[in-house]
Amino acid sequence: MATTEYDVIVIGAGAVGENVADRAVQGGLTALIVESELVGGECSYWACIPSKVLLRSGIVYRAAQKVGGAKQAMTKGLDVAAVFKRRDSFTHDWDDQSQVDWLKGAHIDLARGHGVITGTKQVTVGDTVYTARHAVCVSTGSSPLLPDIPGLAESEPWTSRDATSAESAPESLAILGGGVVGVEMATAYATFGTAVTLISRGGLLSTQEPFAGEIVAESLRELGATLHLGNSPTGVSKVDGSYVIQLDNDTTVTADKLLVATGRVPRTLDIGFENIGLKPGDWLTVDDTMRVHGFDWLYATGDVNHRVLLTHQGKYQARAAGDVIVARALGKPVLDSKWGAHAATADHESVPQVTFTDPEVASAGLTAAAAEKAGYRIRVVDYEIGNVAGPSIQADGYKGTARMVVDEARKVILGVTFVGQDVSEMLHAATTAIVGEVPLDRLWHAVPAYPTMNEIWLRLLETYGRPV
Repeated sequence: MATTEYDVIVIGAGAVGENVADRAVQGGLTALIVESELVGGECSYWACIPSKVLLRSGIVYRAAQKVGGAKQAMTKGLDVAAVFKRRDSFTHDWDDQSQVDWLKGAHIDLARGHGVITGTKQVTVGDTVYTARHAVCVSTGSSPLLPDIPGLAESEPWTSRDATSAESAPESLAILGGGVVGVEMATAYATFGTAVTLISRGGLLSTQEPFAGEIVAESLRELGATLHLGNSPTGVSKVDGSYVIQLDNDTTVTADKLLVATGRVPRTLDIGFENIGLKPGDWLTVDDTMRVHGFDWLYATGDVNHRVLLTHQGKYQARAAGDVIVARALGKPVLDSKWGAHAATADHESVPQVTFTDPEVASAGLTAAAAEKAGYRIRVVDYEIGNVAGPSIQADGYKGTARMVVDEARKVILGVTFVGQDVSEMLHAATTAIVGEVPLDRLWHAVPAYPTMNEIWLRLLETYGRPV
């Protein structure tokens, strides 16, 4: 007889759900994971991995064009078909067998099908009812939001999934949204030779430092993209197979494909929330151990709790949740104070993020605006990355900007933003300094190797001035 009772049941076998189940099993519990699509989830097949693979070839190609001696060898353009073929190898042609094999090796059971919470600690998949002894964790992620624009839904536009799984590049592409998905896909498809038009009701990357969006906008224009910033669509229609988008400035945009990248909604509409007193379609509110408010057995990790919609933060939450479920199940101490092993403290003011445009935008912690809104007394230090020896060797005429946001009361870093080629590889040092609350006077003793990109740290500290 098949097992229907487990210590932990996880709904959603994406990267986040896998981590919850894995930590629970490593802690000595049994775990079942439920998945209605592909094991590995959004990140593996439609988001993080395929999007970055689509972007990487063009970024490398342009990087070579910026180095004397290498650019002279660039006699051909980008092989777009080869880029899509490489993407397919990373998604295993949308076959999840390797991920299923990983679950088996990790001693995590898998139930294929749509999971519905049908009662306290109870999840039904098809005709089978599974019971959790200790916890159920919702890790179902989020889906693209289709804004309420007349004609949009009926026109059946692309979502991010369509953009990252396309078999070829269209002749023209209109993109609604100036966030991460919008600017990354604009970068990728403009590189492929697609005529890209990006429409955003505000600027680009509005949650980042203002200069980040401005630099990315300039780079997109250099790639040949057309930007309509500060404009909103008022209607969408299909004419002879093409999308026609009307804007509020009486402009019309026509394109072969239309990508909507305007936000996300939680995947909680049809998983049984009504059976436990929650509203279907809502985000879940959790404490720092990822336990849903009002429940002692229900947890939520990843996008679905709306704390930070980033895969790496979701996996961080999953490790905390899996470990605290084990601790509570075995009667061990719960370490849920700030920076405790069972608390996802970094979600609040220490989040790292990379936008893989060209140039990259890499940030950690708070922007200057966010820090001021939080009540900190700050000082902002900016420095042009291209004035540092290492970056100038990396690319001829290197352009980029770095910003450090300092808490003047404690003399520690609250936030760092880098915009430039290859800056993502410097981000973890910034994250470590922020999470560790390393005093500026101690950072002076963290000597960056010369001549590397990381010398920007010395320049930021010199510009701030050495504490005496």
